[in-house]
Amino acid sequence: MEANILPGFLRLQELTDRNVTVIFLSEIIWEKFRPNTGCFEPFVLYFPDYSIGNLQKILSHDHPPEYSADFYAAYINILLGVFYTVCRDLKELRHLAVLNFPKYCEPVVKGEASERDTRKLWRNIEPHLKKAMQTVYLREISSSQWEKLQQDDQDPGQLEGLSAYTHVELPYYSKFILIAAYLASYNPSRTDKRFFLKHHGKIKKTNFLKKHEKTSNHLLGPKPFPLDRLLAILYSIVDSRVAPTANIFSQITSLVTLQLLTLVGHDDQLDGPKYKCTVSLDFIRAIARTVNFDIIKYLYDFL
Repeated sequence: MEANILPGFLRLQELTDRNVTVIFLSEIIWEKFRPNTGCFEPFVLYFPDYSIGNLQKILSHDHPPEYSADFYAAYINILLGVFYTVCRDLKELRHLAVLNFPKYCEPVVKGEASERDTRKLWRNIEPHLKKAMQTVYLREISSSQWEKLQQDDQDPGQLEGLSAYTHVELPYYSKFILIAAYLASYNPSRTDKRFFLKHHGKIKKTNFLKKHEKTSNHLLGPKPFPLDRLLAILYSIVDSRVAPTANIFSQITSLVTLQLLTLVGHDDQLDGPKYKCTVSLDFIRAIARTVNFDIIKYLYDFL
């Protein structure tokens, strides 16, 4: 947008000499919008995530007119039971609800079950919702593709081009978590000081190089890393300070569920969990472009 639009709205009361208040609604933090030239700072009010009860009520309002409200509410209850632990984004859940509803009511359409036969409806939809878990947030699959997949009883991975993840719609911080995980997987841990610590002094690459490291880390594959290292890199690459809240940890869990990260267990009882990043360089570069992050300059192999 033009550089004067936000400052203009923030001064609208002064410019119009009217008693007006401007309210901005955003899913992105204010720091990403703040103009470089400066402006009046708005009062920021954070809203908590929707509870499962809130989501149930909101999504139940979308019921098709040809079906009863109770029937659709029962479907939403099943949907949230599967997806709520890994996805709390209203738009994504609404997309999933629309995408999977035809399969849920299929036994009713065929006359094999009534709207109240919840057990049979659940058995019919359960395997398809498990397949849909692989497409949460990624939007790698269109509605028409999903319908064809349901009809052919295929696995989502069998669709041509699906593994390329061409349309990435991860939450804002999940993108940085994935970038941090990729850097932790492919950079030696002792290079973290060079890439992520300010005022580290001049360090030559030859000081790091050992005989067994002359092979590209990308040829050797991803290495496991502890959670502490992932969070340390995350805090370094995100512009604003990120508190280690439950929301961040739930997004890490979501990335594991989506198979973008792999949990490889613990080295011993005192050590925390270790992870590996399972995505390709092309995929992580596509992610990084959406947040204007130059990942190549932070990769040891490209020094």
